[in-house]
Amino acid sequence: MTSTSTLSELRARGMIEQVSSEETLEAHLTAGGATIYVAFDPTADSLHVGHMLPVLLLARMQKHGHTPIVLVGGATGMIGDPSGRSSERQLLTPEMIAANLAAIRPQLSRFVSFEGANAAIVVDNGDWTRPVGYLEWLRTVGKHFTVNYMSAKESVRRRLEDREQGISYTEFSYMLIQANDFLHLFDHHRCTIQAGGSDQWGNITAGIDLVRKTRGAEVFAMTMPLLTTAGGEKFGKSAGNAIWLDPARTTPYQFYQFWMQTDDRDVERYLKLFTFESLEAIAEAMKAHAGHPERRTAQKRLAADMTEMVHGQDALADALRASEALFSKELSGLSDKELSSVFSDVPSVTLERGALAAGPRLSQIVVQAGACGSRGEANRLIQGGGVYLNNVRVDADRALSEADLASESTLVLRTGKKSYYLVRFS
Repeated sequence: MTSTSTLSELRARGMIEQVSSEETLEAHLTAGGATIYVAFDPTADSLHVGHMLPVLLLARMQKHGHTPIVLVGGATGMIGDPSGRSSERQLLTPEMIAANLAAIRPQLSRFVSFEGANAAIVVDNGDWTRPVGYLEWLRTVGKHFTVNYMSAKESVRRRLEDREQGISYTEFSYMLIQANDFLHLFDHHRCTIQAGGSDQWGNITAGIDLVRKTRGAEVFAMTMPLLTTAGGEKFGKSAGNAIWLDPARTTPYQFYQFWMQTDDRDVERYLKLFTFESLEAIAEAMKAHAGHPERRTAQKRLAADMTEMVHGQDALADALRASEALFSKELSGLSDKELSSVFSDVPSVTLERGALAAGPRLSQIVVQAGACGSRGEANRLIQGGGVYLNNVRVDADRALSEADLASESTLVLRTGKKSYYLVRFS
């Protein structure tokens, strides 16, 4: 694969919003062996799917023979980027940032390789920002930027126009720290390309200007589109919650289901952006999908690729087994862990294991689970066929036993079509 194809492939996949000096950048990439960086502020102890596009951009650049640098913002994370914000971010303590950094580093290794000729590098901008005194900072960095220049940047200008909120001097300074990061990486790693979301254009071009003014060299900017769904929602949110890469925050099953729920209008775009499937293979997949969209074959392909990439083959197999069990006639053969993953957001109750040995009536358990207010109401619901035990309809009240458990210690009640309840026996 020639390095000339780097930019054209990224464009074909819809990963490029803006580039600076396109012809010169194309020639720079054609020469091979470029170094590119993307920055992540460690505002949480996990990356989420909103971070995947820039991480995968680095992964694709690495496959083309270029060296990726992942910058984690130990310094900028303490400030807060005003880009795309209507209010100031909560400031993190050094201890919070250190903990977040330690958690994020292992996640990055799932996407980029830290071995080989063009091995990825992880750097922390706190390492070169914290030692610089305020007066030195003003003399070496601040003097190269006018307030007029900084105020004209979109991320700053919007906040300045908001008379109620405004922008603090702290956030106003963010641009200069990011610009200095580019200069530092140029000096110490010969980094010549910075990439980020399209809302980062002003910050990135400030870095280009600083390198030009202080080193007389040309470096480049590359931005990616800010993703929204076909319905206009911000990508990476599910019911208002971020979809995290940490399985303790978002289980592999939930992660798989997030991609399975992709709108038909978005699935081809997501396959191009997030998977390493060839464009030809994606075109074939979409052709098959168009013939039978109800089978959701494109979504299944997307969900499987993404879950395996982030969580591995075993986790994908567990997610598939849980999905198949949930939509089968009867829930059985699952582990407590898998059931908890599938039904993580449903009401649950924990009862003594001895209570199950005593053979409680189903109507009693329905009440204890909170599905009905009384035994009489539960009996009427059962007799009307409105109660399901492990996804199997029950039409008569009866005693329950160990044989009714769907997993080691859990049974699943359902009333109607979608109201689930977990009952655990500990």
